[in-house]
Amino acid sequence: MLLNGKTIIVTGVGPGMGSKLCQQAAREGANVVLAARSTAFVEEVAALIEADGGRALAVAADVGKKADCEQVAERAVAAFGAVHGLVNSAYRPGNFTAFDEADLDDWRASMDVTLFGALQMIQAVLPAMKAAGGGAIVNVSTMEARKPIAGHGSYTVTKAALHASTRQLALELGRYNIRVNNAVIGWMWGATVEGYMSAMAGQSGTSVEQMVAQVAAGIPLGRIPADGDCGKAVLMLLSDYCSEVTGAALDINGGEYLSL
Repeated sequence: MLLNGKTIIVTGVGPGMGSKLCQQAAREGANVVLAARSTAFVEEVAALIEADGGRALAVAADVGKKADCEQVAERAVAAFGAVHGLVNSAYRPGNFTAFDEADLDDWRASMDVTLFGALQMIQAVLPAMKAAGGGAIVNVSTMEARKPIAGHGSYTVTKAALHASTRQLALELGRYNIRVNNAVIGWMWGATVEGYMSAMAGQSGTSVEQMVAQVAAGIPLGRIPADGDCGKAVLMLLSDYCSEVTGAALDINGGEYLSL
C-alpha cells in the first residue's frame, strides 16, 4: 500500500477533496488525522474511515491559532506515535472584491489562515518529523496563483505566497529529509464547484451542463478533474514514490496550466 504505516495529518478537511483524500489515505494504509474547525464533520469522516477498517483521529482545530496547530501535532503523536506527512489544505478565500474597494484587513485575515496557518502547522510537526527521520509536506495551491481572476485577490495572493514558501522550506528542511511540495489545483469537480455552477447557471440562464462543457473545452484532457482523483495525486507526493521530489509544483489540473 502506498502509505502503509505512515501517519498523515490533513488540515481544512471539508466535503470535497479533503474528505475523499483522507478516506483514500486510510485505504492506502495510513493513520489519518483530520483537522478542521467543524468538529461534527471531521468526526463523521473519521467514523467512515474506521467503519471501513482504517485508523483515524478527528481534531477540532483552527490553524490560524498556533496553540491549535501544536495540539493537532501532539494528539497525532499521542495516538499513532509519529507524524510522517502533512497536507495543508486549510484556507480562507476572503471576500471577492475589486482591489480598489477591498478591505486589506480581509486580505490579512486570509493570510493568517492560508499562509501562516500552513506555516504554523509545519512548525508544529517538525519535531515529530525530525524524530521519524524525515517526512513529506504538501501545500495545496491553485491555478489562480498563476492565472489571477479579477476580484479574487484575497485568495490568489495568499495562495501565491504559500507557493513561494514551499520552495523556501524545501531548501531549508531538506537537511532533515523533509520534503515540501506544492499541488496546483485548477477546476475540480465536486460539491463546491457543482454548487457554484448551479448558482451561476441560474443567474445567467444557462445550464450546469453547458457551463461544464465550456470549462472542459479549455482543459486538454477534456474534463473537469474529479476531487477524489486530485486527492490521489496529492497522496502520491506524500509517498516514497516521490522520495526524490522536493520544492516542486505538481499540476493536478488536467493540463489546464497549458492554457496560460
